[in-house]
Amino acid sequence: MRSGSDRQRRAVTRTGRRRRPWLELALAVLLIGGVYAWRTAPLLPGDGDLAAPEWSLSDTAGRRWSGTDFAGRTTVLYFFAPWCAVCNASAHQLRWFERWSGDGAALVLIALDYDTPTAVVDYAERHGLDGPVLLGDPETAAAFRIYGYPTYYVVNGDGRIVSRDFGYTTLPGLWARTLFNR
Repeated sequence: MRSGSDRQRRAVTRTGRRRRPWLELALAVLLIGGVYAWRTAPLLPGDGDLAAPEWSLSDTAGRRWSGTDFAGRTTVLYFFAPWCAVCNASAHQLRWFERWSGDGAALVLIALDYDTPTAVVDYAERHGLDGPVLLGDPETAAAFRIYGYPTYYVVNGDGRIVSRDFGYTTLPGLWARTLFNR
């Protein structure tokens, strides 16, 4: 026969077990949110108050591009390195975004930390990316506070940074950031 204290202990254990998944979920969300905040803190603000830094870079064919080429249009500036595993994993998402966004948003890839321009061309061809692929430099990386790859900024038609992120990129995420930030 069980005593009253055994039943109380089992009831406390059951209640603790029921609450434990919620506690673990809350801790996981806090941990992920904290890491995300720490990783994105050095980036330029994405609240629409800051104009994107001016830039002028050449593409892999030698044509010169600048931010003014995209004035009046929402633009995703995607900073990557051809050797970056996360950049390579995200590339198919970029390809679909490029095709589905049509005239809604421009995608501009800016290569940083590459060995040769050929490595950048190979990256774009391997992943079927058709938009401008520019050869970045240390000054551009510093102006946009690029500390890791991939990093991207969404710039609205007025030239203001309205969103920014670091890490793996998804088609729905890019679509939402450009759709709601025009």
